[in-house]
Amino acid sequence: MRGGLLRELWASNWDWKHSQAHYHGVSVATVFIPSMLRPLADGRETLDVGGSTVGELVRNLAAVYPELALRLLDGDRLRSNISVAIDGEVSTLGLLDSVGDDAEIHFVPAIAGGRGDSDAHALG
Repeated sequence: MRGGLLRELWASNWDWKHSQAHYHGVSVATVFIPSMLRPLADGRETLDVGGSTVGELVRNLAAVYPELALRLLDGDRLRSNISVAIDGEVSTLGLLDSVGDDAEIHFVPAIAGGRGDSDAHALG
C-alpha cells in the first residue's frame, strides 16, 4: 500500500519536485523506461528522477519503483545485459557516470562482448 501511495504522490507532484530539485541544486534527468519494464513503473514511458550520477538516479528510482531497480541491477552493478546511454551516448562508466541537468537516460540491452565486469560499473 505504501509503495502505491508513494507512486501516486510522485506522479502528482512532478512540478513541485522538479522545481525543488532545481532549487536545491540537484540535477533532474528524464529516464526512459524500456517497454518491457513499463509495467514495473505503472506503465509510464518516462520518469523525471533527481541525481548527479546514474547510480544516484537508480537509487532514487528504487525508492519509488523497487521492482524496476531490481531488473536493472545485479547487486551494486548494472546487470550484464543492460547498458546505459546518457544523451544518446552509451556510457563506459555505467552507474558511476555523471548526469547533467535535463539529461536523457536510456537503459538498453547491452551488446554482446560489451563492458565486461569492471568495478567502474559498481555503485560507490
